[in-house]
Amino acid sequence: MLEQNGEAHELLYNKPKQQNWSARRAAQNKKYKTTTRKVSDYVVLDFETTGFRAGADRIIQIGAIKYMNHIQTDSINTLINPERHISVRISQLTGITNEMTEVAPVIEKKITELIEFIGDLPIIAHNASFDMGFLYALENTIDIELPQYTVIDTVKLARKKITQTPNHKLTTLTQYLQLEHNAHDAIGDCLATAAIYQYCIQQ
Repeated sequence: MLEQNGEAHELLYNKPKQQNWSARRAAQNKKYKTTTRKVSDYVVLDFETTGFRAGADRIIQIGAIKYMNHIQTDSINTLINPERHISVRISQLTGITNEMTEVAPVIEKKITELIEFIGDLPIIAHNASFDMGFLYALENTIDIELPQYTVIDTVKLARKKITQTPNHKLTTLTQYLQLEHNAHDAIGDCLATAAIYQYCIQQ
């Protein structure tokens, strides 16, 4: 059980800042821009990964949900074969095993679909530097050039709009807002992130 593994339990409830520094660095070296403006059409994005180092670790699940006028219209939910071993710790965290991904497509087979899915819509993500770091790190490993995305980070929004919580981890916020949340499943995290975004812009 995760409750018996202190490290895994901590990972379950946060993507630790001290461990995703490389993701932030990778993202900062790329060309996305952040905004806090309110939008009604957007794509919520979340990756599950083999670890926390963008460029070194690999994506194992893509979750993306498209919202038009805040209404869900389409989604992508796919496992990705990272072409490397998934640790027991990550399997405990995400529920994704080596057996589950060995027949999944590699990222090269799905990244074009994701780019076309996003189009020119802004991206919303929770702790966006993590996910954007992994996204832009793909430019260093496969033959692709990504657009300059506009990104809204719900961590930053929540810090301004939700001041009653001890922190702004995704699970803390979903508990505070009494939302159903399948944590560390990419689509589950997307749904939670969308709900938090919609709550914040109404405040």
